[in-house]
Amino acid sequence: MPQNRMIEDNYRQRGLRNKLVKIIRQKGISDERVLAAIAKMPRHVFFDDALLTHAYEDKAFPIGEGQTISQPYTVAFQTQLLTVKQGDKVLEVGTGSGYQACILMELGAKVYTIEYNKKLFEQTKSFLPRIGYSPFFFYGDGSKGLPSKAPFDKILVTAGAPVIPDALTEQLKDNGVLVIPVGGRDRQSMIRITKSTGKLVKEEFDYFAFVPLLGKVVGKKIHRVTT
Repeated sequence: MPQNRMIEDNYRQRGLRNKLVKIIRQKGISDERVLAAIAKMPRHVFFDDALLTHAYEDKAFPIGEGQTISQPYTVAFQTQLLTVKQGDKVLEVGTGSGYQACILMELGAKVYTIEYNKKLFEQTKSFLPRIGYSPFFFYGDGSKGLPSKAPFDKILVTAGAPVIPDALTEQLKDNGVLVIPVGGRDRQSMIRITKSTGKLVKEEFDYFAFVPLLGKVVGKKIHRVTT
């Protein structure tokens, strides 16, 4: 993650972002607010100099500490499923580079973001305000959520979990939405959980590959599925 490089956004970079938006639109992202947020966000500022030429490829790239900045399509897919509204109180589990948190803030969310890796937490907490974004940062085990700040309208998990953590579904408001990739280390199914009058409704979507969710993940399988 860049530390001291001057932040700039030029015509060429904006053009590359517009091409990226066309790519993810062709892949099925249809929410215009999400596409506009991707088009606005200067993804290159999250990259070290050695990887700058790859910033607007639709790929994930390493950011250190065994973590990655997610593929833009994946970010857009999760964000679209989350259906963020202006003023939503959103918990992000896995701050990473901070790119996803910035996209959520562009959609008008009040973002609480928690990171398990101390070095990444400190880097991102220092970096994001420099580019104009200041979510509420927390260091700790995101699989436990943030009980002191709950409940949340929306919860987004940016790492692959073996099960759906009980703490996260418990911290959802009624009519709240949780989006989380669930599965093994190599492949996970994108899951959306909606809490409806206290019951949990589960929807399953495409398969993705995320780095593992770290921490003591305690949860259960949720079987009620809608199509």
